[in-house]
Amino acid sequence: MTVALGITGCIGAYKAVDLIRRLQKAGLDVQVVATRHALEFVTPLTLETVSRHPVISDMFQRAGDWEVAHIALARRADVLCVAPATANILAKFAHGIADDFLSTLYLSIRQPVLVAPAMNHAMWDHPATRANLAVLRERGVIVVEPESGYLACGEEGAGRLADLAVIEEAVHGALAPKSLAGRTVLVTAGPTAEDIDPVRFITNRSTGKMGFAVARQAARRGARVILVSGPSAEAAPFPCVRVAVRSAADMAAAVADHAPAADAVVMAAAVADYTPAAPQAAKIKKGDGPLALELRRTADILAGLGAARRPGRVLVGFAAETDAVVANARRKLAAKGLDLIVANAVGPDRGFGTDVSTVTILDPAGGVEELADMTKDAIAARLCERIAALLPSS
Repeated sequence: MTVALGITGCIGAYKAVDLIRRLQKAGLDVQVVATRHALEFVTPLTLETVSRHPVISDMFQRAGDWEVAHIALARRADVLCVAPATANILAKFAHGIADDFLSTLYLSIRQPVLVAPAMNHAMWDHPATRANLAVLRERGVIVVEPESGYLACGEEGAGRLADLAVIEEAVHGALAPKSLAGRTVLVTAGPTAEDIDPVRFITNRSTGKMGFAVARQAARRGARVILVSGPSAEAAPFPCVRVAVRSAADMAAAVADHAPAADAVVMAAAVADYTPAAPQAAKIKKGDGPLALELRRTADILAGLGAARRPGRVLVGFAAETDAVVANARRKLAAKGLDLIVANAVGPDRGFGTDVSTVTILDPAGGVEELADMTKDAIAARLCERIAALLPSS
């Protein structure tokens, strides 16, 4: 797929070089379209070397013997991403002004368009800029809002170009099929931590990678995603709503709050099965004798969802097993009334914390789909398509 990357004239233009690299690493072809002022901040040679394509900036640049360049690119590109987008280019887009290649391309393209504004905070807050953004949003343009922080002018406030990971995720979202548009998907991820005392706690090896991948892929497909996550270093995918929890009890409460609105629930979290019966208020002092720790069962969140499910809701579980992986997962699928279960083998060198995994997706009809040696994002993408196929037509 091809990304037409528009670059406009502000200090954030230098970050476009890294954005090109990120998009290329994700398998995307990048064609740079730079305004004349953008090339004051970053040179054509730099952009051409990184993108491996000539930079388009000339309004009358020809694409071939007869093709009109902006029309040719509008046909070829799968998405137009303008990052950074100045107040000037936003105004041109909103008012249909076509006086350079980038603004002419915007009027010509029929594929998704997203803009990542970057400017001084006073310009960002100006009523004219706000009005222009409202017009663009109404017309379907995806706006990746800027961050707040230290700006090039030496002031602090909103207007700094969004993190490149957020912009990249927005591009992926624009390119993905919208098979979950209009749906709400609740995803749980990560481990839980069960306190023994204020210093010590019981947890597990889960990092949250799989759950975050599911949230990311569901969001890309147009779903409103609520991500309930235990302690994890993973960054919440754009534009998911992240609900941070710590213990199994916290997760059960968060799921109970958000599940009623969900069309699909994906329980990818590794929730503790046991928690200390009586957590201590003060640190337990070390002694010479053994320490006996009484544990009690935690609530089975997934079983509760299965027992109280409403018609039409899709319920997906995960089964991390060390042996008899498929057989154990099939028993869990039936016992908890699930629509799908994802079974995976775990151990010291597989499952938790890895980027590549092998899983088996089981369904109540006896279907078995093995996904071998795939990235967790690829597994999550396939799972989201399975979920979309199970949801009733809206």
